[in-house]
This record gives sequence, C-alpha cells and structure tokens, in this order.
Amino acid sequence: MQFDANASHQRIQLGNAQQQKPPVAQDSLQKITAFMAKHQIAGLPRNFELVYEAMVSRNAELARDLVALGTQPSQIALDHLGLKHRLVSHCGLADEHVQCEATAALKRLAEQVSLGLMRKQTFTRGLETIVKSIREDETRGLSEIMEELEFLDSAARDLIRDEAEIEQKLKAGLAQIEAAERTAEAARAMVLTDRLTELPNRIAFMNRLEDLYDRDSAPFGTAMLLVDIDNFKEINRQFGDEAGNKLLKRLAAVFRKTIKKHDFVARIEGDDFAFLFSDVGATEAQAIAERLRAAVENNLIFATEQGRSQGSLGLSIGFAMTADAATPSELIAHAESALATARTIPRHPVAGYGCERQRSMGRNVA
Repeated sequence: MQFDANASHQRIQLGNAQQQKPPVAQDSLQKITAFMAKHQIAGLPRNFELVYEAMVSRNAELARDLVALGTQPSQIALDHLGLKHRLVSHCGLADEHVQCEATAALKRLAEQVSLGLMRKQTFTRGLETIVKSIREDETRGLSEIMEELEFLDSAARDLIRDEAEIEQKLKAGLAQIEAAERTAEAARAMVLTDRLTELPNRIAFMNRLEDLYDRDSAPFGTAMLLVDIDNFKEINRQFGDEAGNKLLKRLAAVFRKTIKKHDFVARIEGDDFAFLFSDVGATEAQAIAERLRAAVENNLIFATEQGRSQGSLGLSIGFAMTADAATPSELIAHAESALATARTIPRHPVAGYGCERQRSMGRNVA
C-alpha cells in the first residue's frame, strides 16, 4: 500500500448554517404522493424514485431540475432527468431502450442483406437464361445477342449501385449498433456508480464480492474493510447536508488515491465505505487499516466559515478475512461485527474479526 505522507491538508469549509433534520419516514410517503398528485406525475416506480431522491434524499440539484419542469411534466422529460442524475431505475430503462434500438438496427440490416441476395439471385437467373438461349439457338443474330448483353450490362450496373447502397446502410447500421452498445455500457456503469462520490456503489461492491466467491475453491488472501465516519450524523446536523456531501467527496478522493490498481473501494451507504484488498493476511490487513485511518487524519481537516479548525476527521474501521467466511454474506457479517467492536475503542478504533483487541497498542503503522 502506498500512502502520500507529504500530502498537504485538505481543509474542508463546512459552514455553520443550521439545517432541519430530514422528514421522518412516515411523512415521506405522504409528501411524495402529494407532490406527484399535484404535478400530475404518473405513479410509476421510477417516478417515485425520482421524487424520493429530490425530496427525501435532499438532492438539491435534482430538486431544482424537477421544479423547473413545472406542472404536468412529460414522462420523457422526467426520464431524461432521471438519466441525468443517474437514478438506478432510469439507467435500467435506458439500457432496455438501447437494446431495443440495437435489435431494430439488426433487423433493418438483415432486411437489407436479404434484399441484396434476392437481387443477386434475380441477376444470376437472368444471366443463366440468356446464356442458355444463346447456346440453344445458334441461328440468333448478333444484334439480338448485343441487346441481351446490353440488358445484362444495365442489370449489372443496377446491381453494383444497389450493393454500394447496401454497403453504406450496413456501415451506418453497424455504427448505430456500436453507439447503442456504448450508451448501454454507460448506462450500466451509471447503475454501478455512486452519484455523489463517483466511487463504485453498493451494487458494484456486491457484484465484486459475488465474483470473488464464484470460484471452484474458496477465496483466500483477501481482506474486507468496512469504514465508518465518526459522528457523521452530528456533522450533518450541525453544518448541513451540503457540507456533509462535500466532506464525503473529499474523503472519496483520499480513498481513491490510497489503493492499488487491483484493490477496490466503494461507497456502500451514507458515510459507510467498503474496501477489498487482495493478497494480504490478517496482519497486513491490520496495517492497511492503520495506514488508511492515518491518511485520512493527516490529510482531511474541517473548519467553520470563520476558519476555526474543528480537528481532523476520525474513522472507525473493521476488517475480516475471506479465509474465515464461506459466503459473501458471512464475510460482510464478520466485517460488520469487527466495525461494531472498533466503535467501542475511541482511542484506537480499528478491529479485526477474530483478532484480539489490543487496547494498549499505541503504535501507528504509517
């Protein structure tokens, strides 16, 4: 693991504007339903997700875009908005639409190829008929033969022209299919990407974990780390959601720089992040967790608008090894258990599943 010990502190300006707490769960459904009814938005699951993200998850940009659509927004406008903000259901819809476009393009190409073959067969039959008539009637004059040859020449030119046209349509169709595939890949990537931090999301993490266990033999030598920001809810309550989002983005940038190419980090929920480190043992996993925590403490501090330092950002980290878990869910449970233990050690919030807690450990592996 490589950590930049000389990196300058990243000072996060949180601000000190107080914000109200998010609406309670029982009110959320009523507010969403009322908003959709008022604006005559169809009660589709993807529309519900759109309004939920704007009103409950407090995506300020999405909320502004949604209001800008006015009353009675079209479904097309709503779907474009969902795609813009990378909502899962809308990205899935885009993927389905792209597949339909690719299928339609393939059908058109098949029709063009079939038409080209039919024209070739017609030309071949005409040529065979003329050759047969010449062989069977040797008394035919040169003028008659020349007329038939001119007909063949004209038919051949038409065939060549048609072939060139089909070639252009084939190229255009293939280009459309390739563009559709790129769009589909982008849509699938959106589904697997956290909108705020641009890190892989929980779906991507679970896919990676499933792939790890989807082998003939049980996986060994991989460590899973769960990372939780200390007192993040209090930070959000005191300084507001926008400040919390800014902090998460900066934290994600630090995480992205502190892992190797073949390691993996994802934001799986709220202020929770998950890592997978390959080819390590429990001792190395412990050292990685220590370094990760130190990297954040050394490189991230936050302050109020008046510039007064509020200290460095603290993390709690729990880790577990694949050698101790037979399934992905068991590995997650082990890591969550270790994280719960880490939260109980304020001075040294790093713990491994099955490892003895060393409360007296004062060293910091950096």
